[in-house]
Amino acid sequence: MDLDCRNYSKSLKEDSWKGILLLAYQSLGVVYGDLSISPLYVFKSTFAEDIQHSETNEEIFGVLSFVFWTLTLVPLCKYVFIVLRADDNGEGGTFALYSLICRHANVSLLPNKQVADEELSTYKLENPPKTKHSSKVKTFLEKHKILHTALLILVLLGTCMVIGDGVLTPAISGIISSPTTQAFICLSLSLVLSYLQDLPLYPVFSAVSGLELSMSSKHHLYAVVPITCFILVCLFALQHYGTHRIGFIFAPIVLAWLLCISALGLYNILRWNPHVYQALSPYYMYKFLKKTRKGGWMSLGGILLCITGSEAMFADLGHFSYTAIQIAFTFLVYPALILAYMGQAAFLSKHHQLQSSYQVGFYASVPVVVRWPVLIIAILASVVGSQAIISGTFSIINQSQSLGCFPRVKVVHTSDKVHGQIYIPEINWMLMILCIAVAVGFRDTKHMGNASGLAVMTVMIVTTCLTSLVIILCWRKPPILALAFLLFFGSIEILYFSASLIKFLEGAWLPILLALILMTVMFVWHYTTIKKYEFDLHNKVSLEWLLALGPSLGISRVPGIGIVYTNLISGIPANFSRFVTNLPAFHRILVFLCVKYVTVPYVPPDERYLIGRVGPATHRSYRCIVRYGYRDVHQDVNSFETELVERLAEYIRLDGSQSPGIHERIIEDGSRSAESTGECRLTVIGTMAFSGNPAFEMEGSVHPQSVSVGFRTVDSVTDMIEMEHVASNERRVRFAIDDDSEETRPEMRILEELEELGAAQQAGTAFILGHTHVKAKQGSSIFKRAAIDIGYNFLRRNCRGPDVALRVPPASLLEVGMVYIV
Repeated sequence: MDLDCRNYSKSLKEDSWKGILLLAYQSLGVVYGDLSISPLYVFKSTFAEDIQHSETNEEIFGVLSFVFWTLTLVPLCKYVFIVLRADDNGEGGTFALYSLICRHANVSLLPNKQVADEELSTYKLENPPKTKHSSKVKTFLEKHKILHTALLILVLLGTCMVIGDGVLTPAISGIISSPTTQAFICLSLSLVLSYLQDLPLYPVFSAVSGLELSMSSKHHLYAVVPITCFILVCLFALQHYGTHRIGFIFAPIVLAWLLCISALGLYNILRWNPHVYQALSPYYMYKFLKKTRKGGWMSLGGILLCITGSEAMFADLGHFSYTAIQIAFTFLVYPALILAYMGQAAFLSKHHQLQSSYQVGFYASVPVVVRWPVLIIAILASVVGSQAIISGTFSIINQSQSLGCFPRVKVVHTSDKVHGQIYIPEINWMLMILCIAVAVGFRDTKHMGNASGLAVMTVMIVTTCLTSLVIILCWRKPPILALAFLLFFGSIEILYFSASLIKFLEGAWLPILLALILMTVMFVWHYTTIKKYEFDLHNKVSLEWLLALGPSLGISRVPGIGIVYTNLISGIPANFSRFVTNLPAFHRILVFLCVKYVTVPYVPPDERYLIGRVGPATHRSYRCIVRYGYRDVHQDVNSFETELVERLAEYIRLDGSQSPGIHERIIEDGSRSAESTGECRLTVIGTMAFSGNPAFEMEGSVHPQSVSVGFRTVDSVTDMIEMEHVASNERRVRFAIDDDSEETRPEMRILEELEELGAAQQAGTAFILGHTHVKAKQGSSIFKRAAIDIGYNFLRRNCRGPDVALRVPPASLLEVGMVYIV
């Protein structure tokens, strides 16, 4: 499914103008939903309390100048022209930047690393000449282990703030505290009440300016909250259908909204103040801050809302292309937003009597004639913006789970054609509850704007820091360029961040609280996962113990396939020894299966399986390492089991035949070979086509049908978790071609082994998993005991088990109880 999706995506990403324009059109409904609805609440949040509109128009023009230059510098210059280029095989987002950094410097905390992972076709490294300064930065990062943890915490912080934005965006854009829904509900109720009471209906200005008064009315108070909750429940209840079912209406809605606000902005400019363009000068920002002083600085927390949703351009890069997103923003979204803000400023510059935050909102500048169509389009656009951030929250939690930084949750793939569209039931309903709580608890756009602004700016600061490292480590540019990027854009974002942080008690506390809770959960889960892996590594059983098992010890082999899940890439896991101790029998075909994640967005299916023997061929024991990227889609257990057996059969044919034309690629990296441990080399089953400049030297130009990769044997935790990267010039690849035309192995042995594999598959498959309980060692600190004994075990008991995450059928599941003392 992944391969088909990527092939379809690549066909659209071709350089033909039709494909690029189609992708640019589709990106409107997915990428720009949140960013395009910002004119609804920017002026309203900015003029909430800190500043007021005066007859000199210095406040209005100053805000317009800030909005213009913020939109120009951050989304346009930073994201469109710089950050979008820091893609990871076409994928974007915080984890893409982290993945790039981990591949160019040994700073990853993920276990199970192998030299063989560096030979993945998606593990491509840019190899320009190394500079002296970039080598110093890389050495400094790799030397100080505390920086590895700090980098992971920085990534987790950005991730938690994105999740927090997923809670706040639906609340601020499409529900009770949004001027869109407030105006729609209150105008509707005013129409009903005026009909029943024979009262005249206020025009749009009176309806919007009287919104605060209407909200305090007993009729409106009891009507708005239930309607709000109903909208939220409907929005989240539709998530399990997947965005692909309703996605075809997203792009037309956003396009109609952008054209609508462009037309309104142009109309207001021409009618009220054609000279409003003069406010685009940076001089008006200086005049604004000089006049308003502290109040103007605090009002920046409302101005920064004009760039909410900018991070989506980078996060959703994998679904589109750099050129498509660049065209859509530069030629449509950016001009439409600038016209919308200029139109609002032009209208307010001629209406000095409008003072309150409700009077300077978006709907004050909407003519009465088109009031209702604009309200309807705005509501639909708000829902689209909310949908985009909800889907993004699902994706980022799935990535966190893949990298061992989030408790196991059930991931449902809602589309067989569109890659990456997922639904997570637990997260969906938790988001719904949080959104309802935020909407009912705040009921104020100002407080919600403060919270949303702080979350947005935190994510942007994290992206700026990580991009600076990418510029040095991956692009190999002089550190002075990275420092200039960090200081220029970082200073802008720190300014807005401080304006939001100063309003801690006015709503900004919410994303901080959410981030602290989520980061605690994620860090505890990741820390304990690493400790469990270290326990498995120290308590693994030798291969000699496995080979000694037999009838002489009362051990029998039963029909079927036994798949033993383990995190180890070598050795026999302790849970299998406990299984055999309590049940003196194991299956005729034994597979030690390790499902691991690599710091790449996806692993091609032809390079996913690493297979080798455990012991001699007569033992019928195999080791299989299945590699996934952080955005790969898992298969269901039936198709996975079928594919696993097929790959085992391919390996048996390859290993048993030495006919001409079978080539073997061996990486000589100076490490001990796998045969020294009694295990055969792991073989990548599948066809690989090499393109571009390879990261290793090749003697001859042949394309092997299958690849055998030698990997390092690890004897300690340090070797496993912090394996040194081997430079490409330290490895040589040789191809050995057997010139002997005679078969070196009997065909009968291959057929016999394949028949046993088929018979075992017919007999049934058993999945052997460890059912673990983790305890902290005696003498551990109180923080470690609280994190492991209380925090981790609580999460383990109340989250999905490994059998659900791995889609193991209950009828075939065998659990082995294990106690981990870490």
